[in-house]
Amino acid sequence: MGAPDHLIRLLRNLYVDQEATVRTEHRKAEFKIGKGVRHGCILSPYLFNLYAEDIMRKPGLDESKAGINIAGRNIHNLRYADDTPLMAESEEELKDLLKEECKSWLAA
Repeated sequence: MGAPDHLIRLLRNLYVDQEATVRTEHRKAEFKIGKGVRHGCILSPYLFNLYAEDIMRKPGLDESKAGINIAGRNIHNLRYADDTPLMAESEEELKDLLKEECKSWLAA
């Protein structure tokens, strides 16, 4: 996506070697965090959207056939925060779209 090296280093340092702690009444357990964005961090929504945008631009389906047509443009997903409804004209098309989106997310 063309981010400058210093920004990449800054983000990498923000996320490297993250740990979390779970406390219960009598116990405390620590573990490493390997995936995801920081809960409550002001950068998290932006980082998630960058990641999701890259994934959604590679659905594996012919863009001209996927989704529903609105004002001459095919729309196959609408995203808000971490919710992503997929749209299609038929059940079969929706199944194909969902299958391709799952492949993209799992490959990332």
